[in-house]
Amino acid sequence: MNAVARPGALLDGRVAWVTGSSRGIGAAIAAALAQEGAAVAVHGRDAEAAAAVRDRIVAAGGRAAVVLGDVTEPDDIERMVGEVESQLGPIDVLVANAGGNPVRPGLLEDMTVEQWRSAVDANLTATFATIAGVLPGMKQRGSGAIITMSSAAARRPTPQSPVAYAAAKAGIELLTKWLAAEAGPSGIRVNCVAPETILTERNQDMIPAEIQTQLIATHPVRRLGTPQDVADACVFLASDRSAWTSGVVLDVAGGSVLR
Repeated sequence: MNAVARPGALLDGRVAWVTGSSRGIGAAIAAALAQEGAAVAVHGRDAEAAAAVRDRIVAAGGRAAVVLGDVTEPDDIERMVGEVESQLGPIDVLVANAGGNPVRPGLLEDMTVEQWRSAVDANLTATFATIAGVLPGMKQRGSGAIITMSSAAARRPTPQSPVAYAAAKAGIELLTKWLAAEAGPSGIRVNCVAPETILTERNQDMIPAEIQTQLIATHPVRRLGTPQDVADACVFLASDRSAWTSGVVLDVAGGSVLR
């Protein structure tokens, strides 16, 4: 993990909070933002994992802190925003990355209301609540960049798709576009990243090699994605390189989502 800011780094002097950044895609995003000069708040529920990401960033010459808490709970979010600001400064960039799929794919009629709610809360509610906790400060300062996290599943539903997860991610895309229109006059840009299959360490272990080969064949760009692919997209959307880009859903999907 190389977090030393390069000459002419894109995010010098900015503070970024990346939710769900103790491992996987979120950890890669945190490292990439730090490499571009941002001070990064690493977030998760696993204190040891979050501290490991922070320590790697700091060892590489970056600046980072850890905040722990539940991004579906407004009281936790208020506390964490305060901790980020006291340790690093006001939040300029929010990457609302926290989420996941807690429900296995299956028939709609076999899903319980509790399972549906768990998927919606982990993704859509968490994104809404995190943004709501950060937005007032950004509006007061008249600037900010917010990046949400969707999925290719949101626009490419199949009978094998986890429907509650896909619906929650589709909701995040609509929330992103609505907020871009609402917050744009306050100097805030809001964009969304929608990855396809990303080979995190967990997916490397869970997806057999033969299935990976089959998945590769479904992508015009003949490989699967990496956490760095998503991180690079987030750096672009967080920086002034995308200064006139807002309300977009950026597919990081190797050409597999064409519309």
